[in-house]
Amino acid sequence: MAVINLPLATRLQLRLKTGVTAEGKDIFRLRTFGNVKPDTVDADLKSVANGLASLQIHVVNTVRRIDQADLVSA
Repeated sequence: MAVINLPLATRLQLRLKTGVTAEGKDIFRLRTFGNVKPDTVDADLKSVANGLASLQIHVVNTVRRIDQADLVSA
């Protein structure tokens, strides 16, 4: 059976290191940006993430692309 991937939404997520606990563990916060076109090239998305990272007070630990899609039978 053939399956078709129908892209729905893409989000860009930055994981920021915001501090350290009393036990010495890192504290992280997520910043998520929606309404990204699903056909955006990864290199372009990373470039935008780098630009956004330069505007942050905290250090960016991880850049994540989150894609959602419906899988339907052909």
